[in-house]
Amino acid sequence: QVQLVESGGGSVQAGGSLRLSCTTSGYPHTSYYMGWFRQAPGKEREGVASIYSGGDSALYAGAMRGRFTISLDNANNTLYLHMNSLKPEDTAMYYCAATSPVWAMSNTERLRVNSYTYWGQGTQVTVAS
Repeated sequence: QVQLVESGGGSVQAGGSLRLSCTTSGYPHTSYYMGWFRQAPGKEREGVASIYSGGDSALYAGAMRGRFTISLDNANNTLYLHMNSLKPEDTAMYYCAATSPVWAMSNTERLRVNSYTYWGQGTQVTVAS
């Protein structure tokens, strides 16, 4: 059974930092894309960042580029999201996700919610102004 478990969320002041973690277990494939997504109240879930297990360069949604860093520790089956310079508009539930398509995903696909098969339960991030 595939499990993705996020942790590291919390409440911070604007300008602060957080590091989210996503630990995976039971994943049946050796090659995979992983991503971070977020969903604010009343809004659709959106892509934040994506990375490929084979060492592909990280991909970020525009608003996060330069502030967020995604990384993958293959040895420990853990995905990270380092978030700096947090803003109130970053407040959301953050989810990690994984997928293993048989094709190389385009950048658009990598940040698309319905491209991913496996999802965690999410961790809340709240940024106070």
